[in-house]
Amino acid sequence: MNPSTAAARALVAELVRRGVRHSVLAPGSRSAPLAHALADAAGRGELRLHVRIDERVAAFTALGLARGSGPVAVVTTSGTAVASLHPAVLEAAHGGVPLLLLTADRPHEVRGTGANQTTDQVRIFGTAVRFFADVPAPFGRPGEAADLRNLVARALAAADGVRSGDPGPAHLNLAFREPLVPDLDSGADSGSESPVEVTGAVRVDPLAAVEPVLLDDGPRTVVVAGDRAGAAAREFAEAAGHPMLAEPSSGARAGACAIGPYRLLVPRPDLGGRIERAVVFGHPTLSRPVSALLARSDVEIVVVAGRGPEWPDAGRRAARVVSSVHAGGPSRHGDWLSAWQQAGKAAQQAVDDVAAAGPLTGPAVAAAVWAARQPGEYLMTGSSNPVRDLDLAAAPSPAGADDGSVLANRGLAGIDGTLSTATGVALATGRPTRALVGDLTFLHDAGGLLLGPLEEQPDLQVVVVNDDGGGIFALLEHGEPAHAARFERVFGTPHGADLAALCAGYGVPHRRASDLDSLRAALASPPAGRSVVEVPVDRAALRDLHARIRAAVDAALS
Repeated sequence: MNPSTAAARALVAELVRRGVRHSVLAPGSRSAPLAHALADAAGRGELRLHVRIDERVAAFTALGLARGSGPVAVVTTSGTAVASLHPAVLEAAHGGVPLLLLTADRPHEVRGTGANQTTDQVRIFGTAVRFFADVPAPFGRPGEAADLRNLVARALAAADGVRSGDPGPAHLNLAFREPLVPDLDSGADSGSESPVEVTGAVRVDPLAAVEPVLLDDGPRTVVVAGDRAGAAAREFAEAAGHPMLAEPSSGARAGACAIGPYRLLVPRPDLGGRIERAVVFGHPTLSRPVSALLARSDVEIVVVAGRGPEWPDAGRRAARVVSSVHAGGPSRHGDWLSAWQQAGKAAQQAVDDVAAAGPLTGPAVAAAVWAARQPGEYLMTGSSNPVRDLDLAAAPSPAGADDGSVLANRGLAGIDGTLSTATGVALATGRPTRALVGDLTFLHDAGGLLLGPLEEQPDLQVVVVNDDGGGIFALLEHGEPAHAARFERVFGTPHGADLAALCAGYGVPHRRASDLDSLRAALASPPAGRSVVEVPVDRAALRDLHARIRAAVDAALS
C-alpha cells in the first residue's frame, strides 16, 4: 500500500491498541489517509467515529468525550483548521483533559512556498500541549510503522498523564504526500506490535508531600472544593467536621458539611472573618469572596494538588502544597461547623424565597434544573451567570449523592464550545445529559447543534437562560450606574436573535418556558434525543435581584 495509507493505518491501529475508543474528524483533503483509516476501524467496531463540519466544534466535542471516556483523538486537515482547535486545546490544557491532536500537514518540501492551505503548524499551540512532534511525511522505509506506533504511545502517555500525573492535550503534526487515498487493493493493515509499554507514574514532585499529611486540629478551618475536587474534599471535610465551600462542578457538593450559598457568608465577619485555615481541593474559580479569602495574609492556605507539576494558588499565599491530607479526628471546634450549617440553611431559604417571587430569574432556573437531576444523568453548566446561579441557588445534595455528574469547562472558564462539550459527554457516557447555558454561550457554539443525518444522536437537552446579552457584566463593576451610558453597547451586547428559528434551521426541537410551571414540565422527563428549552429572563433587573438576595440573607442572619 502507499506510504500515507500505511502510516495512517499503523497510527490508528496503535490508537485502538492503546484503548482510544472515540475519535472526532473534521473533513479535509490532506487528512484523508487518517479519515479512511478511522472509517475502516469504526466499520470493524474498534472505535467510534464522530464527524463534525466545524473544527472548533470537533475539538470541544472531543473534549467532552475525553471527560467521559479517557483520551480522544481529534483529526483535522492543514491550515486554519488547525488554528480552530486552539480554544478547546487551551481548555484541555488548563482542565487536565487528555486530547490527542492529529493535524495533517503538507510535506516539508512545500512548506514556505505558498502552497495552498499551508502555514507554520509547528508548535502552533505553544506550551499548552504536554507533548509535540512534527512528523515527516512517510515514504515507506523499513521500520516506519513501528516508529510511528512508538511515537503514538509516547503522545498518548503524555496526554493521559501516565507518568507525569498531569493529563492534557498532546499534538502530532503529521505530514502526508500524495496519494492520499488507499490503493484499491491495499487490504487491511497487518501492522506490527508497538515496541514500548508505558506504565504508572513514577515522578514525584519535590514540592509535594508523598505521604498524606496529617493536619493538626488547631485553626478554624474551611474546605474549599473547586472544580473537579472530587470525593476527597468531602471525605476530608466530613472526617474533620469542617465547613465545605463546594462549587457545583466540584463533585463534592453533598453531605452535611456542604454549605449552600457560601459566597454570601464568606464576607461576614462572624463567619468568613473568623477563618484561620483553608484547605483547597480542585480548581476554585467561581467566587470573588472565595478568591479574596485565599489571598488573605491571616489565613493559612493548604493546597491539595496531587502529583501534577502545577497547583492552584492565584492569591500566591499557599503555605503548603501537598499530595493528600487526612484528619486525625473530628475538630474540637464543633460550634464552628454548626454555625456555618445554621447560617447556610437560613441563607438558602432566603435565596429560595427571593428567587421564587415574581417572574423567572437565573437563580430560579438554576434551582429548577438542579432539582430535576435524576441518578445517572449528567449536567453540563456554562460559564458566566449559569454556573454562578447554580452556586448560589443549588442546595447541597444529600449525603451519598453522586455530584461528579455535574461538569463545567472551568480550565479557562470560557463560553466557547459548551454545547459541543455537552454533546461529547452525552455520547461518551450514553447517559441523558442537560446543559444549562446563557444565550451568548448558546450562540457562541450554535454550530454545535449541527449533526449530520449519519451521525450518532446524543440524549441532550439544552436549557438556555436568555436575557438577550451579557448579563454577568451587569453584576460586575461595569454595570454600575456611572457606566450606564456605554454599558448596553459594549458590555450588555443585545443581539435580538430568534433562537427558535435558529433551532429550526438545525432541525432541533425548541420550546419556550416563560414560567416555573412550564419549565418544570420541560424538565420532568429525562432528555431523549436533542432539544432546546429557552427561558426568557429580564437582564435589566439583575442588579436589583442580587441586591434583594443579599438584603434577604442579611435579614435572615441578623
